Amino acid sequence: MSKIAVVSGYKPFEVGIFKNDDLAVSYIKSGMKKSLLSLLDDGLEWVIISGQLGTELWAAEVVFDLQLDGYSDLKLAVITPFLDQEASWKDANKEWYESILAQADYVDSVTRKPYENPQQFRLKNHFLINKSDVLLLFYDTEKEGSPKYLFETAKKFQEENDYEIRLITFYDLQLILEEEQQSQRDMFE
Repeated sequence: MSKIAVVSGYKPFEVGIFKNDDLAVSYIKSGMKKSLLSLLDDGLEWVIISGQLGTELWAAEVVFDLQLDGYSDLKLAVITPFLDQEASWKDANKEWYESILAQADYVDSVTRKPYENPQQFRLKNHFLINKSDVLLLFYDTEKEGSPKYLFETAKKFQEENDYEIRLITFYDLQLILEEEQQSQRDMFE
Protein backbone atom coordinates (compact mmCIF):
# COMPACT_ATOMS: atom_id res chain seq x y z
CA MET A 1 0.00 0.00 0.00
CA SER A 2 1.37 3.40 -0.90
CA LYS A 3 2.02 5.75 1.97
CA ILE A 4 2.05 9.51 2.22
CA ALA A 5 3.99 11.21 5.01
CA VAL A 6 3.79 14.79 6.17
CA VAL A 7 7.15 15.96 7.51
CA SER A 8 7.39 19.04 9.70
CA GLY A 9 8.94 20.37 12.87
CA TYR A 10 10.68 23.31 14.39
CA LYS A 11 11.67 26.44 12.53
CA PRO A 12 15.43 27.07 12.80
CA PHE A 13 15.27 29.91 15.34
CA GLU A 14 13.08 27.77 17.64
CA VAL A 15 16.03 25.42 18.16
CA GLY A 16 18.79 28.04 18.09
CA ILE A 17 19.94 27.37 14.53
CA PHE A 18 20.83 30.44 12.49
CA LYS A 19 22.87 28.93 9.64
CA ASN A 20 22.12 25.97 7.39
CA ASP A 21 25.67 24.68 7.83
CA ASP A 22 25.19 24.41 11.62
CA LEU A 23 26.34 20.97 12.78
CA ALA A 24 22.95 20.43 14.46
CA VAL A 25 21.31 20.46 11.00
CA SER A 26 23.29 17.36 10.01
CA TYR A 27 21.98 15.49 13.09
CA ILE A 28 18.40 16.58 12.40
CA LYS A 29 18.76 15.42 8.79
CA SER A 30 20.26 12.10 9.97
CA GLY A 31 17.25 11.57 12.20
CA MET A 32 14.89 12.33 9.34
CA LYS A 33 16.74 10.08 6.94
CA LYS A 34 16.59 7.19 9.42
CA SER A 35 12.83 7.70 9.87
CA LEU A 36 12.17 8.11 6.15
CA LEU A 37 14.14 4.93 5.35
CA SER A 38 11.96 3.07 7.83
CA LEU A 39 8.84 4.54 6.17
CA LEU A 40 10.20 3.62 2.72
CA ASP A 41 10.36 0.00 3.93
CA ASP A 42 6.63 0.39 4.74
CA GLY A 43 5.76 1.66 1.25
CA LEU A 44 6.33 5.41 1.51
CA GLU A 45 5.81 7.10 -1.88
CA TRP A 46 5.19 10.78 -1.12
CA VAL A 47 6.59 13.25 1.39
CA ILE A 48 4.52 16.41 1.84
CA ILE A 49 5.85 19.60 3.39
CA SER A 50 4.30 23.07 3.59
CA GLY A 51 7.60 24.77 2.74
CA GLN A 52 8.36 26.30 6.14
CA LEU A 53 11.95 27.25 6.88
CA GLY A 54 13.91 24.78 8.96
CA THR A 55 12.76 21.20 9.42
CA GLU A 56 10.57 21.14 6.32
CA LEU A 57 13.18 22.42 3.88
CA TRP A 58 15.83 20.17 5.48
CA ALA A 59 13.40 17.28 4.96
CA ALA A 60 13.13 18.24 1.28
CA GLU A 61 16.93 18.05 1.00
CA VAL A 62 16.85 14.60 2.64
CA VAL A 63 14.22 13.48 0.11
CA PHE A 64 16.42 14.73 -2.76
CA ASP A 65 19.40 12.85 -1.29
CA LEU A 66 17.32 9.67 -1.00
CA GLN A 67 16.20 10.06 -4.62
CA LEU A 68 19.87 10.18 -5.63
CA ASP A 69 20.61 7.15 -3.40
CA GLY A 70 18.31 4.91 -5.41
CA TYR A 71 14.85 5.82 -4.11
CA SER A 72 13.88 7.49 -7.37
CA ASP A 73 10.18 6.62 -6.85
CA LEU A 74 10.03 8.78 -3.72
CA LYS A 75 8.29 12.06 -4.49
CA LEU A 76 8.12 15.45 -2.77
CA ALA A 77 5.06 17.69 -2.64
CA VAL A 78 5.20 21.25 -1.33
CA ILE A 79 1.72 22.39 -0.35
CA THR A 80 1.87 25.86 1.16
CA PRO A 81 -0.82 27.38 3.41
CA PHE A 82 -1.13 30.40 1.09
CA LEU A 83 0.56 31.95 -1.95
CA ASP A 84 3.86 33.83 -1.65
CA GLN A 85 4.58 32.67 1.90
CA GLU A 86 8.23 33.59 1.30
CA ALA A 87 7.43 37.23 0.46
CA SER A 88 8.94 38.70 3.67
CA TRP A 89 11.87 36.25 3.96
CA LYS A 90 15.53 37.21 3.61
CA ASP A 91 16.98 36.74 0.12
CA ALA A 92 19.11 33.73 1.08
CA ASN A 93 16.04 31.94 2.47
CA LYS A 94 14.00 32.84 -0.62
CA GLU A 95 16.71 31.35 -2.85
CA TRP A 96 16.83 28.17 -0.75
CA TYR A 97 13.02 27.90 -0.88
CA GLU A 98 12.90 28.52 -4.65
CA SER A 99 15.52 25.81 -5.23
CA ILE A 100 13.38 23.34 -3.25
CA LEU A 101 10.24 24.29 -5.21
CA ALA A 102 12.13 23.88 -8.49
CA GLN A 103 13.04 20.27 -7.60
CA ALA A 104 9.69 19.25 -6.04
CA ASP A 105 7.41 16.84 -7.89
CA TYR A 106 4.28 18.79 -6.98
CA VAL A 107 3.69 22.35 -5.75
CA ASP A 108 0.35 23.89 -4.74
CA SER A 109 -1.28 26.05 -2.07
CA VAL A 110 -4.16 25.10 0.23
CA THR A 111 -5.97 28.44 -0.03
CA ARG A 112 -4.54 29.60 -3.39
CA LYS A 113 -4.47 33.22 -2.26
CA PRO A 114 -1.98 35.40 -0.35
CA TYR A 115 -1.90 35.53 3.46
CA GLU A 116 -5.12 36.84 4.98
CA ASN A 117 -5.34 35.41 8.51
CA PRO A 118 -4.10 32.67 10.88
CA GLN A 119 -7.02 30.46 9.84
CA GLN A 120 -4.98 29.60 6.74
CA PHE A 121 -2.44 27.81 8.95
CA ARG A 122 -5.22 25.76 10.61
CA LEU A 123 -6.65 24.86 7.20
CA LYS A 124 -3.17 23.77 6.08
CA ASN A 125 -2.72 21.56 9.16
CA HIS A 126 -6.10 19.86 8.67
CA PHE A 127 -5.52 19.43 4.94
CA LEU A 128 -2.06 17.86 5.39
CA ILE A 129 -3.20 15.45 8.10
CA ASN A 130 -6.31 14.43 6.13
CA LYS A 131 -4.24 13.75 2.98
CA SER A 132 -1.54 11.65 4.66
CA ASP A 133 -1.05 8.34 6.48
CA VAL A 134 1.71 9.36 8.84
CA LEU A 135 3.14 12.48 10.44
CA LEU A 136 6.90 12.60 10.93
CA LEU A 137 7.50 15.50 13.27
CA PHE A 138 10.72 16.93 14.70
CA TYR A 139 9.12 17.88 17.97
CA ASP A 140 9.66 17.37 21.65
CA THR A 141 6.71 17.88 23.99
CA GLU A 142 9.21 19.23 26.54
CA LYS A 143 9.96 22.19 24.24
CA GLU A 144 6.86 23.75 22.79
CA GLY A 145 7.00 25.63 19.53
CA SER A 146 5.17 25.99 16.24
CA PRO A 147 5.00 22.18 15.60
CA LYS A 148 2.64 21.92 18.58
CA TYR A 149 -0.37 22.89 16.45
CA LEU A 150 0.23 20.27 13.76
CA PHE A 151 0.92 17.68 16.48
CA GLU A 152 -2.37 18.49 18.23
CA THR A 153 -4.28 18.36 14.92
CA ALA A 154 -2.76 14.93 14.21
CA LYS A 155 -3.53 13.60 17.71
CA LYS A 156 -7.16 14.71 17.39
CA PHE A 157 -7.41 13.09 13.93
CA GLN A 158 -5.79 9.92 15.30
CA GLU A 159 -8.59 9.54 17.87
CA GLU A 160 -11.04 8.62 15.09
CA ASN A 161 -8.76 7.43 12.28
CA ASP A 162 -5.95 4.98 11.64
CA TYR A 163 -3.15 7.55 11.66
CA GLU A 164 0.48 7.18 12.66
CA ILE A 165 2.53 9.86 14.41
CA ARG A 166 6.31 9.49 14.58
CA LEU A 167 8.32 12.02 16.56
CA ILE A 168 11.98 12.89 16.29
CA THR A 169 12.86 14.24 19.74
CA PHE A 170 15.95 15.87 21.21
CA TYR A 171 16.70 12.50 22.85
CA ASP A 172 16.71 10.86 19.38
CA LEU A 173 19.16 13.51 18.16
CA GLN A 174 21.35 12.93 21.22
CA LEU A 175 21.49 9.21 20.35
CA ILE A 176 22.46 10.04 16.74
CA LEU A 177 25.21 12.36 18.02
CA GLU A 178 26.52 9.64 20.36
CA GLU A 179 26.43 7.02 17.55
CA GLU A 180 28.43 9.33 15.27
CA GLN A 181 30.94 10.10 18.02
CA GLN A 182 31.33 6.38 18.71
CA SER A 183 31.86 5.54 15.03
CA GLN A 184 34.48 8.33 14.81
CA ARG A 185 36.28 6.87 17.86
CA ASP A 186 36.13 3.41 16.28
CA MET A 187 37.75 4.77 13.11
CA PHE A 188 40.76 6.01 15.05
CA GLU A 189 41.28 2.92 17.19
